[in-house]
Amino acid sequence: MAVLDQLTSQQAIDLENKYGAHNYHPLPVVLSKGEGVYVWDVEGKKYYDFLSAYSAVNQGHCHPKIVGAMVNQAQTLTLTSRAFYNDMLGKYEKFATEYFGFDKLLPMNTGAEAVETALKICRKWAYEVKGIEENEAQIIVCKNNFHGRTTTIISFSNDPVARKNFGPFTDGFIKIEYDNLQALEEALENNDNIAGFMAEPIQGEAGVYVPSEGYLAAAKALCEKHNVLFIADEVQTGIARTGKLLAVNHEDVQPDILILGKALSGGAYPVSAVLANDSIMNVIRPGNHGSTFGGNPVAAAVAIAALEVVKEEKLAENAERLGKIFREELAEFAKENDLVILVRGKGLLNAVVINDTEDSSTAWDICMKLRDNGLLAKPTHGNIIRFAPPLVMNEEQLRDCISIIKNTISEFKK
Repeated sequence: MAVLDQLTSQQAIDLENKYGAHNYHPLPVVLSKGEGVYVWDVEGKKYYDFLSAYSAVNQGHCHPKIVGAMVNQAQTLTLTSRAFYNDMLGKYEKFATEYFGFDKLLPMNTGAEAVETALKICRKWAYEVKGIEENEAQIIVCKNNFHGRTTTIISFSNDPVARKNFGPFTDGFIKIEYDNLQALEEALENNDNIAGFMAEPIQGEAGVYVPSEGYLAAAKALCEKHNVLFIADEVQTGIARTGKLLAVNHEDVQPDILILGKALSGGAYPVSAVLANDSIMNVIRPGNHGSTFGGNPVAAAVAIAALEVVKEEKLAENAERLGKIFREELAEFAKENDLVILVRGKGLLNAVVINDTEDSSTAWDICMKLRDNGLLAKPTHGNIIRFAPPLVMNEEQLRDCISIIKNTISEFKK
């Protein structure tokens, strides 16, 4: 079979199963084209995308401005490494720091890399600024978190599938309950070696778990009281997904360290970043940290274009408005359908909790039927379906999707 031969869906699936590591369990649909809120499979069937590559494609598939910036830069200069300066990185760093309100940006490629970078910065700050004895720093994290899959990150995960047989694990982390201010306060008061507190403003992989109102602001205040860095992992919740530029903006919180990825490139290219002010970021000096591809010219051009699209097309405002419609409509539907327990979320990051056990196949079966009916979504934690379409969606499209979701779930009986 030639590389460019047109495959059937089953042929493509068979190739992955035979030659690829089995580290994912995809919904059985093989996509070959995307535009805006739509994707098409290899047979030409059209679907609404209601996952957006886990919020990487907030600006829609193949946005012409983002793709144009990528192609133009790729034809000019792709990679210099950081051994030399390039004429795009400084422009991007200035643009992004002013955009988000920080002094400095450290460019990386993937979300997990950005999380690792934030942890290193936090620890180095703890030793060189706060005065914690070297190798004694502790970072508080939340149970049911998802920050990536590197060895260090899974060290503070409590997902047995992510952890089993990957040890030994990295020390230096304290796990507390999410959305529990008392647990955070106790951890801060009982340990003088706390360097930082890292949290997702909304726990996405845990099932779009939205914390109590005021939790983030109170957590930030506790961190300030104890001279601890508040680290916001906005890889999934950032860049307009929740109806604000950042999810922490709902409570007017400015994190000490901000982690971004996914939609920072509109899904066109791996781009991530860590942002902080000089008092924190200046602990990083030549040789402390780096990446051959981090801050490359293509990434810089793509990120600028992706962030411009967010403001030009008012994607945060659109996500806020459409998200309310989505939750209101499906909350009403839940009152008359026993299979839906509740609907939760912010902006266009939402989840529907199915009235069945986590080990049941009901949510998966619903997603398979949604696929048949022209909408792609995926379960998380067994009985929860995450719904997160591209933020370029309009109201007519959203209402069409709501109808598909209602009609599909109605085919199932509790």
